[in-house]
Amino acid sequence: MTQADYRALGEFRYQIRRFLHFSEEAARAEGLEPQQHQMLLAIQALDSDPDGPSIGRLAEQMVLRHHSAVGLMDRLEARGLATRSRGVEGDRRQVRIRLTELGAETLRRLAALHQAELRTSGPLLVESLQRIIEQTPEPAR
Repeated sequence: MTQADYRALGEFRYQIRRFLHFSEEAARAEGLEPQQHQMLLAIQALDSDPDGPSIGRLAEQMVLRHHSAVGLMDRLEARGLATRSRGVEGDRRQVRIRLTELGAETLRRLAALHQAELRTSGPLLVESLQRIIEQTPEPAR
């Protein structure tokens, strides 16, 4: 590793942290903890099943233990941002998650803010990643 390699990695990490800081502050401005925002986004992003994603799938997506995802979902449900329901076909033990209208509207506002921020910070993230990729030697074949 050269000093330039460390600089490139440091710059990339800095750009990621700047975006994450923005994201965390935007969530808090909406009255959410950052993980609550991430869970809302995961619910919407995994909404290919008409009944919504399962808690297990959300835990996997968020890299959480199942019980942590359940606790997070408990807090979202208590705030009226998401609901859970039992599967209607097949295994009724399967719990599915959906956003409420309030949850969907909250996520829409946050997503719009994030898209606007990425229009500004995205090119810096891409540039710093590109520097790392260009400085990394190709593996021997």
